[in-house]
Amino acid sequence: MYYIPYYGNNMPMYNYGDQLVYWASPYQTGYANRAEPSRFSNGGNIVLKDYGAQPLVINLKDAAKQNDTYRTALWTGKNSQITLMSINAGDNIGLEVHPNVDQILYIEQGEGLAQMGPSKNNLNYERKVYENYAVVVPAGTWHNVTNTGNVPLKLYSIYAPPNHPFGTVHVTKADAIASEAGYGQGNE
Repeated sequence: MYYIPYYGNNMPMYNYGDQLVYWASPYQTGYANRAEPSRFSNGGNIVLKDYGAQPLVINLKDAAKQNDTYRTALWTGKNSQITLMSINAGDNIGLEVHPNVDQILYIEQGEGLAQMGPSKNNLNYERKVYENYAVVVPAGTWHNVTNTGNVPLKLYSIYAPPNHPFGTVHVTKADAIASEAGYGQGNE
């Protein structure tokens, strides 16, 4: 007798390296024929775009490491958002505050310094951050993350509620600053 694991309505069909690829059940109408992001061990890449409020299964570590833009929205829903960021060595995200948005930044590559506080002149909370560290920023908290390493700092950020328009892509930090001027982001 063989044990066959149950995966809900999805059945594992192939194993590409360390990632199982699931075949959608015919009962999942509307999703079975959609092109899904996948990263295969044969060198294929994840399509980095905003998948909107649709169901999504993705390897965030691979997506974050693949991203070379300052910011790319990966998923924008009604109540939360995931963006990918790449911060060059010696650069930073930029001092900012989100009055009504909680934010979690998860470091996938590199090292840096996270600073937070009640005002832009009082960043009284500082911690070194490394791969696999999370920076949790409550709404209304001024914050910045500086890349102190020699390689790009790769991370993903989760906002609740969403903080950027659907489909946001800022190739550079300058693009982000120009795009957000006048939106009350509190960027410095």
